[in-house]
Amino acid sequence: MAYQEVTKTSYGSRLGNSLKGILVGLVLFVAATVLLWWNEGRAVKTSKMLKAAETECVDVASVASLDPALEGKLIHATAVAKTDEILTDPTYGVSVNAIRLVRDVEYYQWVEHSESVTKDKLGGGQETTTTYTYSMEWVGGPIDSGNFKDPDYQSRNFVRTTVPDNTVTAEKVEFGAYVLPPAMVGAIPASTSVNLPASLGNGIDTFVDGSTVYYGENPQTPAVGDVRVSFTEADGGTASILGQVVGNTFEPFKHKNGKSLMVLKMGEHSQESMFESEKAANKMWMWILRIIGIILVVAALRMTFSILVTILKVLPPLAKVAELGVNLVTGVVGFVWALLVILIAWVAYRPLLAVALALVIAALIYFLVNKSKKAEAQAPAAPMTE
Repeated sequence: MAYQEVTKTSYGSRLGNSLKGILVGLVLFVAATVLLWWNEGRAVKTSKMLKAAETECVDVASVASLDPALEGKLIHATAVAKTDEILTDPTYGVSVNAIRLVRDVEYYQWVEHSESVTKDKLGGGQETTTTYTYSMEWVGGPIDSGNFKDPDYQSRNFVRTTVPDNTVTAEKVEFGAYVLPPAMVGAIPASTSVNLPASLGNGIDTFVDGSTVYYGENPQTPAVGDVRVSFTEADGGTASILGQVVGNTFEPFKHKNGKSLMVLKMGEHSQESMFESEKAANKMWMWILRIIGIILVVAALRMTFSILVTILKVLPPLAKVAELGVNLVTGVVGFVWALLVILIAWVAYRPLLAVALALVIAALIYFLVNKSKKAEAQAPAAPMTE
């Protein structure tokens, strides 16, 4: 059954919280404005960097041998990423020839969920009813159930064993005659399951199923406290890169505006498609951050002016009307402010385009004014009447 907890907040406490909210709202408003401005600059700088990189990039047909002529140049190349190293998990002794060996651990635990419903009371007070529910789930770490609200679920969690997550990475990953830097190696996904030896299990309270070691009495029916340890590896394979050649390895291409580029994608990808992908990602993040910034600006204004609603909470019906008004006004003002910041930043970071647009607008205004004057001059005079 669900467990409920009711808390009451006095009118005075709510006013105090609203006053604190004004300060928090102002800080959030400034932070959101800075985020919107910064995002426009980030997007423009990244776009300029990608344009310069695409112009300078050299498409290399083969990297089977080191080419001194490529030193310092940004290149696009496709080859097989591989290693000869044998990686071994220090706890389980599992050994594989792979670029990366990953141990991922999960625990079957009781998890607490909560849902709150708040009601305003006559006189300005507030009553909050929080309902707590519990479910058994696989999670990334042990949960301390001693802090659960429902006494019936407190201290019900335990684990049969604790095993830390672990990753082992090859020191040298070859890419033709070159060696991939750690940043590129990290972009190679560890998505292949490792086939574990049956000897890791005892058939009593430890079982092995494919790539997983299971601690519990029955893997088919998990019980609280059970633990499962899974192993995956990064095999490597054909990959395409964008990187600046330095000796026998690669480093990021750096633009004068501070933005850099170094990319590895699994599979065979053309130079054009890789740059198009980076451009699309830049545009996607620009819009994501714009939306986040707009939401934060509106939320900040609502926090700042929420005290107007709180003051009227002594009469809940009146406060409801005020809340609708505050939400509407702050929503409109926040949206307009965010668009204004984006527009000004957009112009500031694109001065040449801004000048061109200003000239076009000025020319259009001049044309319309002249056309209007000519129309007036050519208009027939009205006949005079006696």
